[in-house]
Amino acid sequence: MLTFVPETGSTNADLAAALRGGERLSEGAWLIADRQTAGRGRQGRQWFDSTGNFMGSTVVRPGPHDPPAPTLALMTGLALYEAVAPLIAEPAALSLKWPNDLLLGRAKFAGILLEREGEAVIVGIGVNLAAAPPVDGRETVALSALGPAPSRDAFAHALAQSFDRELERWRTVGTEPLLRRWLAAAHPVGTPLSVHEPAGGKISGTFAGLDPDGSLLLRLEDGSVRPIHAGDVMLG
Repeated sequence: MLTFVPETGSTNADLAAALRGGERLSEGAWLIADRQTAGRGRQGRQWFDSTGNFMGSTVVRPGPHDPPAPTLALMTGLALYEAVAPLIAEPAALSLKWPNDLLLGRAKFAGILLEREGEAVIVGIGVNLAAAPPVDGRETVALSALGPAPSRDAFAHALAQSFDRELERWRTVGTEPLLRRWLAAAHPVGTPLSVHEPAGGKISGTFAGLDPDGSLLLRLEDGSVRPIHAGDVMLG
């Protein structure tokens, strides 16, 4: 079920408040806003909205036999990739960047924010369909740069269907196929990366793939490989 609202502060915050209030939100339910006045990205960044873009959130309830919850970010990235790829004449220009970004060329095109609320995980997604709001230190792009922007509502339905499919695969076939498919849709192994760690440090190296738990593997200058569990990753 997709619920559309004309304006809210944050769809993630709205779902979190509903869960804290005891509302039983089912998987497959989405809250989608025409405008967000307090949208957020990773590490507390403000996520600027724009009319015609997609801004929405849904809820996943991981079970005891599900794959590790951190791999939900990779699953969500694949669902987003699969929803967007048919809209682009050259899908090869589209790539995933660990942990939560979808790029068009080298520009950020969409972002994902996962937040834990009790036993549930809230999945927030923002996609630049009509316009590319500025993000400090980042190049951004919208689908409208390639042609007429797709309908937000039609995209919302396509994304919800793609998310349902990928969630089922995540639960039934596990993480190994997920990681293979994610790597096939990501920037190539060997791509230079820099990682701004949550504590404030910065390390550089090259992309060496993914750990089985979904962590980024960074090959350092001395040849050693370091797993990255959290951080802000930049190409180059």
